[in-house]
Amino acid sequence: MKTATQMSAGLRLVLLVVVAALVLLGAVAVATAIGEYNIPVRTVFLTVTNHLGLTAADVPKIEASVVWNLRLSRSLVAALCGAGLAICGAILQALLRNPLAEPFVLGVSAGASTGAVSVLVLGLGAGAVSLSFGAFVGAFAAFALVALLSNGATSGPNHTILAGVAASQLFNALTAYIVTTSASAQQARSVMFWLLGSFGGVRWPQFHLLAIVLVVSLAICILMARALDAFTFGDEDAAALGIPVARTRLILFAVTALMTATIVSQVGAIGFVGLVVPHAARYVVGPLHMRLLPASALLGAVFMVIADIASRVLVSQQTIPIGVVTALVGVPFFAIILYRARPQS
Repeated sequence: MKTATQMSAGLRLVLLVVVAALVLLGAVAVATAIGEYNIPVRTVFLTVTNHLGLTAADVPKIEASVVWNLRLSRSLVAALCGAGLAICGAILQALLRNPLAEPFVLGVSAGASTGAVSVLVLGLGAGAVSLSFGAFVGAFAAFALVALLSNGATSGPNHTILAGVAASQLFNALTAYIVTTSASAQQARSVMFWLLGSFGGVRWPQFHLLAIVLVVSLAICILMARALDAFTFGDEDAAALGIPVARTRLILFAVTALMTATIVSQVGAIGFVGLVVPHAARYVVGPLHMRLLPASALLGAVFMVIADIASRVLVSQQTIPIGVVTALVGVPFFAIILYRARPQS
């Protein structure tokens, strides 16, 4: 029989799913409505229901086109990116047993940045290689370097973190060198905006790609939720529970790298989502990953859509890079965790 604590956590998860889903629906509607000129939220809903065949309301064609072809896809991509980064953070915090771990600890973001800058500034591929594909290749190159430096799946969590720091520094240095020596002023501005993350220009193809990667990756992680629970107690305890430690760690690192690389290749580097959201979800539903992963996904989606709204309304007539908004929330949160984790005298 379930204990009272387990039942309470389950009820909190149900309540969280209901509340977060409603908030997410409202946030996506608001994010779709605002822009260079605002569109009524009612028009947003009618446009969506018209495309789904649920209604046949009379909606201005221009507004309907803006909603469906431009803004709705941006809002949904933001939600998927937030969900994916939050899931990655929850996985890494369990695998590395480090409350400060998040997707970019592996250096994937820095590698993706270098790949994108190589295409944008150096023109590698002569048009045959897109910015997104260059970022994707760079992200996996960074993951391969981290795996090499940490000696694959057999090294300890601290070793893996240090390998990620080393890879990040290397790829950040390469990016800075390319921008400094080869970029024009306009290219430098474009690179800096991309490095801080942007949902501008994303459309339905990006949504479809992210949705496929996220659904498959989340399914794999949920199937391995018991292993993630075991990893929080250490590799030896996980092995004692019958978990194939090396293979499981390699699979989960690969899934995390795939999600992070896909997100970074589409929208740029966005930090701190994977740090903040899993802790908030863990506070509500507890540490068991069967509940934590879907809760993190929902809260991450809400967090990112609200951050996207803030990036467009904080400064009049300007859009702030999304990475700036998430950093404004994440850096104080990072400091709090670091303060609480200090050795007690």
